[in-house]
Amino acid sequence: MSVSRKLFATALVATAAFGLAACGPDNSSDQGAGTATTTAAPATASATGAPATGTAKPAPSGKPSGGADGGPQGFCTSDPLPAGQKWINVEKGTSATALVYKETKDACGVDDVAHEAVGPDKTAQFAPTVKGHLRSVVAAPKDVNAADLAKHINECIATPGNQKGFYPCSSGVYTVALDASGKVTEMWERPSS
Repeated sequence: MSVSRKLFATALVATAAFGLAACGPDNSSDQGAGTATTTAAPATASATGAPATGTAKPAPSGKPSGGADGGPQGFCTSDPLPAGQKWINVEKGTSATALVYKETKDACGVDDVAHEAVGPDKTAQFAPTVKGHLRSVVAAPKDVNAADLAKHINECIATPGNQKGFYPCSSGVYTVALDASGKVTEMWERPSS
């Protein structure tokens, strides 16, 4: 074998060895604890305490849990929202003046905390100046008024997963801000893939 072939073979073996060493051992007790990665920008609140309004999928909320101890796996607890805000699930049609929704509870999710609908339907009036913030993982964010917010919600209830209507549908989970009288002043759609 010539000298150049020996050097090439040695370089190839060394490269393969470094590649395998970079993989590291398969230690399942280390998996899931603080290793989640995301392409989203850091979540920051605005001066009004509103959720981040970036176009990327938000970073996972809460802390990952579970694994070797046999407990639940994934992200199970939401980070606290600012006062006057809460997570809701919209499952019924709404109008430009009122929102029909259910309260939610945190549930374990693989990539982020899940929000499961619980309890009876509730109704909240929209404030005259309500602002809607539609978010999707397949389209740029869109800020809308009450009529367009209701249009989007109703399209998504009629055809869940619709990507071709007024705006692509997500999961029906929103964060809402309520004023002292219980009127919805702002809604942020939670993008889902």
